[in-house]
Amino acid sequence: TYLRLGVEHILFGIDHLLFVLALVILVRGWARVALTVTAFTIAHSITLAAATLGFVNVPGPPVEATIALSIVLVSVEIVNARRGKPSLTARMPWLVAFSFGLLHGFGFAGALAEVGLPQHAIPVALLFFNIGVEVGQLVFVAAVLSVISLLRYAAARLVEPAPLQRAFDRLDMTVGYAIGVAAAYWLVERTTAFFA
Repeated sequence: TYLRLGVEHILFGIDHLLFVLALVILVRGWARVALTVTAFTIAHSITLAAATLGFVNVPGPPVEATIALSIVLVSVEIVNARRGKPSLTARMPWLVAFSFGLLHGFGFAGALAEVGLPQHAIPVALLFFNIGVEVGQLVFVAAVLSVISLLRYAAARLVEPAPLQRAFDRLDMTVGYAIGVAAAYWLVERTTAFFA
């Protein structure tokens, strides 16, 4: 049950998916994507467990607003990287993914708190919820990377390499702007709700 809940939470949690999508777009190469997503996973597992087990208590509304801000920041990094201004996020994405992963773990804990945990099996339920989140996340990353690979393969047969790379850079920037606009909307919405 908690495995399924974890998968559903990540696949229907558009804000978390957009953050992961932004990381996948920002990071080049399968190995760097794997390292970045692993860092994100380790970090949110730590704070998910700490918050769920009661070691840390962070109020939900500020966490949700800050999650939206983290998505805005990573979307800005996509645009900067494609303009030739790589920053720490582009050079060391696993460090940024780990830092923001700690924050996202509190968001996962809030969702899990709404469902509740069986008192007789808290560690097992927590473990399976976290595994479910990871399964959903890995399915999403694999789907995104597969689509990107297929697009590159198909386009490479029709277009020369230099124009093709410019086209993909423009597409990355467009997606980066779209992610940033959605996240900025959530940031304003969640911040105003917090102060209302």
